[in-house]
Amino acid sequence: MNNLPNCPECDSEYTYQDGGNHVCPECGHEWSASDSEMDEQRPVVRDAVGNVLGDGDSVTVIKDLKIKGSSQVVKVGTKVKNIRLVKSHHDIDCRIPGVGAMGLKSQFVKKA
Repeated sequence: MNNLPNCPECDSEYTYQDGGNHVCPECGHEWSASDSEMDEQRPVVRDAVGNVLGDGDSVTVIKDLKIKGSSQVVKVGTKVKNIRLVKSHHDIDCRIPGVGAMGLKSQFVKKA
């Protein structure tokens, strides 16, 4: 059986190893074997209350957030479904109803 990790881009299970890299035949993404080992040691992301967040969770905004470059505001209590955790300055990628796709910091949300 295939003990290789799923593709980090499209989550395909049909990955194969090519030298020191893993390759996904479905989307063409390539990554090094050492990258997949580092993904397994991904830091834990916690919300403002201390609950551990995971991909696909739903969260609620706990503070009015001004959107940079716009006059729109994400209001307190806005529920955001199906979040995705990322390694960047903003911990969460999501799609907010009425606003669109954006990144959020975990310190401004709580798990719903």
